[in-house]
Amino acid sequence: MMETTTVPVTDIRRRHAPPDGEGSVQVQLDPKVKIGNAKVFAVYGKGGIGKSTTSSNLSVAFSKLGKRVLQIGCDPKHDSTFTLTKKLMPTVIDALEAVDFHAEELRLDDFVFRGYNGVMCVEAGGPPAGTGCGGYVVGQTVKLLKEHHLLEDTDVVIFDVLGDVVCGGFAAPLQHADRALIVTANDFDSIFAMNRIVQAIGAKSKNYNVRLGGVIANRSDATDQIDKFNGVTGLRTLAHFPLLDEIRKSRLQKSTLFELADSPAVKAVQDEYLRLAAQLWAGVDPMPAVPMKDRDIFDLLGFD
Repeated sequence: MMETTTVPVTDIRRRHAPPDGEGSVQVQLDPKVKIGNAKVFAVYGKGGIGKSTTSSNLSVAFSKLGKRVLQIGCDPKHDSTFTLTKKLMPTVIDALEAVDFHAEELRLDDFVFRGYNGVMCVEAGGPPAGTGCGGYVVGQTVKLLKEHHLLEDTDVVIFDVLGDVVCGGFAAPLQHADRALIVTANDFDSIFAMNRIVQAIGAKSKNYNVRLGGVIANRSDATDQIDKFNGVTGLRTLAHFPLLDEIRKSRLQKSTLFELADSPAVKAVQDEYLRLAAQLWAGVDPMPAVPMKDRDIFDLLGFD
């Protein structure tokens, strides 16, 4: 009877783990597929925190500054660019399925759509639930955009990324981004998710160019809890958007904030987005933030 040798699971992980952190099983994108000279931002945050609203209005703000902007939605529900295009657009996965995944048969207008004020819009989509990895979808999207030369005519690329980052697939945009921006509200759950995102960016920054760019406070009149967390971790807040009903209504109206009727409150938010876009275009220094232990976050914020 032939003897078998059992190899410890930890040894297998050590031999095959990619260089993104201990035990990582993240999707490795083709290192030759790079976005180019555009400034690339990846927008992260807790699910439902307003990343798509923030991304779309930031895209418009960049376009108002005269920049050529591409927004890439990385959520299977494909509604990142909804307020820019006024409807749900077909995804890259939809386009690939239509040609039986023969990518060479695709035209640019099969998956790239022009939105408000000239912002170019792409919805990556996602695989059917439980059947694949979002990282593959992000990789295929960037590859297609590169092959069709759209990225050569783009100044700013914004990845709007699905919910909380615990999955290597949805951390894939970090392999392309220059700066990661975290959208958070002034509450414990949002800040807890932000801490996880800081961990993910720290892991990616060991092998890629991405660095933390800063925090965008959203749907919050106060920022005292965010300020506490920033003070401990070394983060900083780049912009602050209040809990304003016009912002909520804009999405219901399929509109960006730059299309709403004038009012002092709306004008103040528009100006804040324009100021943020100008600051990001000029360049923000990377922040070597140090994430907190879970228990320490509870001690800092959870027992007031």
